[in-house]
Amino acid sequence: MLRHNLVVFRSGENALQVLPPLLDVIPEARLNLVIYYLKTDEVTEAYQLIKDMDCVLPKEYILKAVVHAVIGQNTESKEHMRISQNYFQMVGASPSECDTIPGRQCMASCFFILKQFDDVLVYLKSIRPYFLNDDDFNWNFGIASAAAGEFKDAEEGLLQVQSEKLKSEYTYLSWLCRTYIMNKKPHLAWEIYINMETSNESLSLLNLIANECYKMGQFYYSAKAFDVLERLDPDPEFWEGKRGAIIGVFQMVVAQQENKERLIEVIQMLKNTNNPQVEYFIQVMKKWGKENGFKF
Repeated sequence: MLRHNLVVFRSGENALQVLPPLLDVIPEARLNLVIYYLKTDEVTEAYQLIKDMDCVLPKEYILKAVVHAVIGQNTESKEHMRISQNYFQMVGASPSECDTIPGRQCMASCFFILKQFDDVLVYLKSIRPYFLNDDDFNWNFGIASAAAGEFKDAEEGLLQVQSEKLKSEYTYLSWLCRTYIMNKKPHLAWEIYINMETSNESLSLLNLIANECYKMGQFYYSAKAFDVLERLDPDPEFWEGKRGAIIGVFQMVVAQQENKERLIEVIQMLKNTNNPQVEYFIQVMKKWGKENGFKF
């Protein structure tokens, strides 16, 4: 018992040496070894330990639900996600747990799996004061808020995540980018892209910025993103996106909703494209500039 407790208090230190011999002696040893495996991303080992375990206590059902959820996400298994959702709902809806913090976490997890994000937020908001510095909670709260269209709360939640590991994941970066764009801060989304190393993920983020900024009428950053994409891949769709975004920038300059200096940048973007339409667009912009006292 003492050796088991020392492992728990030392956050899993020597877990693989101490816990396995105690699996059939101390009930909590199995649960703690599963938790250890989850923390070290050894999901298969965690599943092997818990798959045939007969659950009695709520914490046992919760841990089993978590393991199935992790496997379901990693393997895109609908069956594992269904089992996980059922376990979460079983605990969260039980009379003994429905008004407890773990019970509400379970209902939030259940609705998260079902992608019913408004319901997720009902439960997460009710327990948020208890988890202000919890990275996993803030991650889930931020993503659920964004998915529900509550982008101010989403930005606040995501920015409270402290773990460098979580903050380096593409899922986090893409949701934060989308949140910045929806909150009219496209320059911050662009900074995230600039600080990424070139990879398939950075290209995906560039696509996100290009299209989401276009939808939100943030044409300057949409044009910048489409310009980079087109230079990397001369796909006609990228030219069409860039052309539309540049026209949007020009219209905003004419309506005095955008700085005239932007025209210098978008003309340079146009020159990056080998297309017969380019010269016409440049002439129109320069003509407007001349008529309105702006020198290129």
